[in-house]
Amino acid sequence: MNRFQHLVILDFDTMCAQPGELSPDCFHRFAEQMEVYGATTASETIARIGNADAVLCNKVLITREVMEQCPNLRYIGLFATGYNNVDIDAAAEHGITVCNAGSYSTDSVAQLVFAYLLEHYAGLTRYHNAVQECEWLTSPTFSYFPYPVQEMAGKTLGIIGYGSIGQAVARIADAFGMQVMIATRTTPKDCPYPIASVDTVFAKADAITIHCPLTPQTKELVNRERLALMQPHAILINTSRGPVVQEQDLADALNQGVLTAAYLDVLAVEPMQESTPLRHAKNCVITPHIGWATVEARQRLMQRTADNLEQYLNGTPQYVVTPK
Repeated sequence: MNRFQHLVILDFDTMCAQPGELSPDCFHRFAEQMEVYGATTASETIARIGNADAVLCNKVLITREVMEQCPNLRYIGLFATGYNNVDIDAAAEHGITVCNAGSYSTDSVAQLVFAYLLEHYAGLTRYHNAVQECEWLTSPTFSYFPYPVQEMAGKTLGIIGYGSIGQAVARIADAFGMQVMIATRTTPKDCPYPIASVDTVFAKADAITIHCPLTPQTKELVNRERLALMQPHAILINTSRGPVVQEQDLADALNQGVLTAAYLDVLAVEPMQESTPLRHAKNCVITPHIGWATVEARQRLMQRTADNLEQYLNGTPQYVVTPK
């Protein structure tokens, strides 16, 4: 097998829940020399890549300037499905192959979507807190249910984006007896669910879940105008990319009761900033970008990244990202 001369891993700490949980040693066999950094700032990126011909990263920005200052670079491998941290146009111009890790987290993200849905409709946290606060101890009846609990069956789930995650979410929703409707840029073949416009989904769905990539067309797809279309009892879920949502518009809509709740695993700026308007928004549940991070998903991600390296070196690259 051919090998890279010099492979640099820029932010391996993003792959680990705790130090040493996963090892980068599996990548040694692909390069004569390998350097591993836990994290890399923008000011350190060029120096750390240096004369390397291959780089692996998760969220480090690989800009046109980085590529121009690192002339030996010919391969960028991503510990991620999303690739908005890499200037894909510049990579194509410089003859650099960019490979992402498609579909490694499908089941994990779909699982989180339904954790949100079950939490919302079953009210688990609210009832757990009520029990801890002795409300059941003082109940005059055996069953204490002052807060609404609803069935998911029969509810309409609107899915924005019908890639692998959107399809997985649709299948699970079907099993729960939900009515599924899809909004997607390209009409899929043999889709068993009705296809609608984004605006129609916002107007008719009881719950909306976002699964589209971040592109110039999808940036701030969720905005004041679309939120105004939602039914007051509806909820919004975003596990895709933070900038798909205009955060001030969503905070205003939640605080004004335009929709009932939002469940977000991603924000426009991560880690979350104190200034984010959603931090104290009414009925807004935020988790710290955990949808992709199950142990199983991260193990698949490591393997897929290694497979991508091997396929590239064998002359048959896979999961290649090209300019739109």
